Amino acid sequence: MKQPLRKDLEPVSASFLVKELVEPHFDPNWHFHPHYQLFMVEEGTGTRFIGDSIRPFGPGDLVFLGPNLPHLWRSDQAFFDRSSGLLTKGIVVYFSEGFLGADFINKPEMAALRQLFELSRRGLEWIGDTRDRTEAALRNLTQQPVSFDRVLSLLTLLNELAHATNYRLLTSTGYTNTVKPYEIDGSGYRRMQIVHDYVMDHFSDEIHLAAIADLAGMTAPAFCRYFKSHANKTFLDFVAEVRIGHACKLLVKGDLSVAQISFESGFRTLSNFNRQFRQITGQTPSGYVRTYRQLG
Repeated sequence: MKQPLRKDLEPVSASFLVKELVEPHFDPNWHFHPHYQLFMVEEGTGTRFIGDSIRPFGPGDLVFLGPNLPHLWRSDQAFFDRSSGLLTKGIVVYFSEGFLGADFINKPEMAALRQLFELSRRGLEWIGDTRDRTEAALRNLTQQPVSFDRVLSLLTLLNELAHATNYRLLTSTGYTNTVKPYEIDGSGYRRMQIVHDYVMDHFSDEIHLAAIADLAGMTAPAFCRYFKSHANKTFLDFVAEVRIGHACKLLVKGDLSVAQISFESGFRTLSNFNRQFRQITGQTPSGYVRTYRQLG
């Protein structure tokens, strides 16, 4: 995975920032920032990268991220085609660690929010009716002026999320952002950006480790060590998860057979596809579709 950029948000005088995003595609840069981020996708599909988590996303995707957790919502390739007319839409809220004062979160009444903020350092996503209620609350936030009532609306939303039980943690236990300050704008970022973009553009083809290492300007063993130290997984695992993420999107659409989806996702044998799918998702392809429909 490419090296994440530290992203600085524009200064804002209010206690938090809420934005409606309407763009041809979401920000294609793998980045992190020192703010908490609550984000809901309203329109658009693609692959979501958060820390060492790789999953497909679509409308209704609801995620809360803690500070400095690297992330990227990579829109599907069709959204990068200027003639497609496609747009992505989302609502995002940013706020800092002490957005209501340094000691506010440490008060006894804030215990549930403290736990929510702590869990967000691994990334959280919600499913089911929590998503529907949150979408309405976020739209309400975008329409409210900067005021005391808007602060109350955000706290009410965060409190509801803190008490919701239909959530999933995203990154692995113990995951940390290993980026060093001197690496942020250096050749390491450019090297991994080339590799990351290549995989996203060619995951349906056969990918050779030696060729990727050459793209990165490294020997194969050196590249494998470097990649694993920054992505918390091997390069081959990364490719497999990207492919399975694409397969999940195709399964949900329901237009292709499992054999066709296997080939479209870069697998050359159905048996290997089924094995990798179960290993990564914990389900069979048919089981994944049933679960998706039950949760949807």
